Amino acid sequence: MLILASQSASRTAMLSAAGVPFTAEPAYADEAALKAAMAGARPRDLADALAELKALKVSARHPGALVLGSDSLAVLDDGSVLDKPTTREEARDHLRRMSGRHHDLVSAAVIAENGRPVWRVVDAARIAVRRLSDAFIETYLDAEWPAIAGCVGCYRIEGPGVQLFAKVSGSQFTVLGMPLLPVLDFLRTREVLPT
Repeated sequence: MLILASQSASRTAMLSAAGVPFTAEPAYADEAALKAAMAGARPRDLADALAELKALKVSARHPGALVLGSDSLAVLDDGSVLDKPTTREEARDHLRRMSGRHHDLVSAAVIAENGRPVWRVVDAARIAVRRLSDAFIETYLDAEWPAIAGCVGCYRIEGPGVQLFAKVSGSQFTVLGMPLLPVLDFLRTREVLPT
């Protein structure tokens, strides 16, 4: 049995489209406290720790189940990390900061069993955002806010967010929020999926 420790629409859609049998349960983890405790950590380490936190939180409630936690961070080319925007104004600021620049979208996945991590992976995609006019940003936010409030980088690549990009290098699954292909490989080794 696989449990996705999330209510993320994109992660749920990825697993469903891939034919993975699973249920979803939100972790309700204190991400802000972990981020504060890990201030200054490498983004890869922070994404991994956040994914682990979610997996462990749900795993503690479901002995014997495999629990998949995942998290993503957007890291600008100057090293600053963008979190999920909480207001439209914050989203506008994020989009202006990303405009005409590259950033890395770092996605981590951790699988826990019986309250301990048993597998993990971290992947990154390099994204070039085209130059965005203020008028485009406002039109984009009119269409996408508040749906993108829970999206790192203020975009859903599977929707209008794809218009932000000039180039994407790396896995689209990673951009969607989870390095799906390695997850599927692990699930086959545990016979959740046929080989």
